Amino acid sequence: MKPRLAICCGEPAGIGIDLLLTVALHKFDADCIVIADSTVIKDRAAQLEVDIDLVCYQKNIPLGSISTGQLIILDIKCREAVEPGLLNKANAAYVLKTLDRATEGCQNGEFDAMVTLPLHKGVINDSGIPFSGHTEYLAELTGSKMPVMMLAADTFRVALASTHLPLKDVSSAITKQSLIDVLTVLHKDLQEKFALDNPKIYICGLNPHAGEGGHLGMEEINTIIPVVKTLTASGMNLVGPLPADTLFTEKYLKDADAVLAMFHDQGLPVLKHASFGRAINITLGLPIIRTSVDHGTALDLAGKGSADSGSFKAAIESAIQLSKSKANSKMSDNN
Repeated sequence: MKPRLAICCGEPAGIGIDLLLTVALHKFDADCIVIADSTVIKDRAAQLEVDIDLVCYQKNIPLGSISTGQLIILDIKCREAVEPGLLNKANAAYVLKTLDRATEGCQNGEFDAMVTLPLHKGVINDSGIPFSGHTEYLAELTGSKMPVMMLAADTFRVALASTHLPLKDVSSAITKQSLIDVLTVLHKDLQEKFALDNPKIYICGLNPHAGEGGHLGMEEINTIIPVVKTLTASGMNLVGPLPADTLFTEKYLKDADAVLAMFHDQGLPVLKHASFGRAINITLGLPIIRTSVDHGTALDLAGKGSADSGSFKAAIESAIQLSKSKANSKMSDNN
């Protein structure tokens, strides 16, 4: 059976709608259910001169028969009309409704995985809804205690010990227990979702030069090193902490199954520089499969037909692969 994927549109004024249209023009080994406003999609398709046929989603629809040029739409309406490139906080709740519906479907088995397109955190917060990001929101919806954000491009994988935090809050947020929890999730999902029996994880220091023996900060000595020793003794294959400017070189990366960066902009700029346009975001530690693009809403490109769909296609292909691996694992367990 083909996996059934829920695809969330993200910010309707951004390039997510443009990218959705590529699903209709590309044949994937999955049934893709687009959760979005059908009117917005029709209007953008007309603007971009893309010929598509919208098919209304029903749970019992024989999706394998859907042909190229068709989009299966689970229709959720925006509150107000959408103009490409122009944010409107009145439509913020709509974006979250698409996530709610996809998550519900993944939890009850209606969908095998969800793929998310970029949303705009600022406009959601401006609407009066506190929101820090997909990772945290999906964790709350699924009751997951320790979601882990990981970006990947082929075998280059970078996970984060902290996610969307101001830099001034990072040090206090990284504790021995939080690091143990993050590394436990990362190690487990690398084994179960990526079939790596003994994943080798390299760990960045928090401070320049990994603290320089305490002269540039004590977080490595007081927090990171004790955790590495404890988990290594339990059987994990860990290396570090190492200075980030040293770790992100070929000497180390060629042997790493994943790198754990301490904060968002320590690890992700390196991965995006090396593989922008084909990298994806995978949320670990959830009871569902979620992948995403590695870029933002690109409001300046919306409706112009120049958006690069490489990351979106990679996110769909990854969701397909992870869904099939999960299904095969269940079959093996049942046998």
